Amino acid sequence: MATSHSEQNSCLNPRGAPIKVALIVYNGISAFHLAVPCMVFQDMFVDKPAPFDLQMVALEDGEIRSSSGFTISFANLTTRSSAQLILDADLVIVPGWPDDLPTPPYWLLEVLKQAYQRGAKLAGFCLGAFVIAAAGILDGSRATTHWAYADQLRQQFPDVVVDPKPLFIESEGIMTSAGIAASLDCCLHLVRLFLGSSLATELARVLVTAPFRSGGQQQYIPTPKIDIANFKVSFGWVLEDISQHLNLEVNVDLVAARCAMSRRTFTRQFKATFGCTFGDWLLNQRLKYSQQILETSDASIGHIAAQAGFGSESVFRKHFKRAFNVTPKQWRSSFSSRVTN
Repeated sequence: MATSHSEQNSCLNPRGAPIKVALIVYNGISAFHLAVPCMVFQDMFVDKPAPFDLQMVALEDGEIRSSSGFTISFANLTTRSSAQLILDADLVIVPGWPDDLPTPPYWLLEVLKQAYQRGAKLAGFCLGAFVIAAAGILDGSRATTHWAYADQLRQQFPDVVVDPKPLFIESEGIMTSAGIAASLDCCLHLVRLFLGSSLATELARVLVTAPFRSGGQQQYIPTPKIDIANFKVSFGWVLEDISQHLNLEVNVDLVAARCAMSRRTFTRQFKATFGCTFGDWLLNQRLKYSQQILETSDASIGHIAAQAGFGSESVFRKHFKRAFNVTPKQWRSSFSSRVTN
C-alpha cells in the first residue's frame, strides 16, 4: 500500500541515502527551467556530500534540443530506463512544458501516476502543471501556473481548482509554481520540506536570493489595458477624463449623469461593457497609476496616495496590499526603473 503524503516525514530516506530526484527533460525545454533544479539539487553540493541524487530523464531517445538552440545528448538513455528513473524517484520535477502545450507521452502520464501512488512528491514548474494535470493527479486539488496560461489550464482541466495568484501551491504532495523565477522559490521550498529550513536558507544565501518567498505571495500580473475609444462614446470621453484626474473625488451618480444615463442604466451597461463594476474599474485605475508613480519617482507613499485618489495613506496601503500581496515600498524596491548612482 502506498504511503499517504500526510504520513511522510521531512526526509524520505531516513537511513541517510540521497533523496532521488528525477528531472524531466524534453524537446523545447527552457534553459532556465533546466538550470534551476540542477543548481539547487546538484551543483550547490559539488564540494560536499550531496543529500540529493539528481537524474535527468529524457522523454525521447538521442538528443534533446532546448528552446535556446543547444542540444543535450542522452545517447544511452531509453524511454524504458527513463520510466524506471521516475518510478524510483522520491521527487519528480516537470520543469515547464513547451508553449504550444503538446500532449504528454502516454507512458509518462502512467509512470507519474504510479510514482505518486507509491509516495513520491511531484512538482510542476510553470507550464509543467499541465503535464501533472493531464495525468489526472490534480483533479479536485488547487494548482497554479503562469498567469497567462491560467484560463487555458482551467478550461482544459475543469476538475482542477486553478488559482493564478500564488507563486506556488503545495497540495497533497504535489507542487505547482508560477512563472520562471518562481521555480527557484519552489525548489528552495522543496529543500525545506525534505531537509529543513536551515539548509534551504544556506542555499538561498549562496545563491543570493530571498531565503523564503511564501507560496501565497502573488504573481505580478500586468493590468490589462482597456482601449476606451473602442467603447461607446458616452463612456469613452468621460472615463478618459476620469483617468486623467484620478486625484479627484468621483461618485457613480455624477459619472452616470455625465454619460446622460440614469444610475441604474449606467451600472448595467458598464458591467456589460467592462465585466466589472465602476467602483472596481476606478480602483484598478488608481492602483495602476500608483504603480507607475512608485516605479518612476521618489514621491512619498502619502503623496502617491493623494495623487492616485485614495484619500489617505492607510487606505492606499490596504488596497495595494490586498491587490498585490506586497506593500507599496516592496513594489518600488522590485520594479523601480530609476537609475541610482
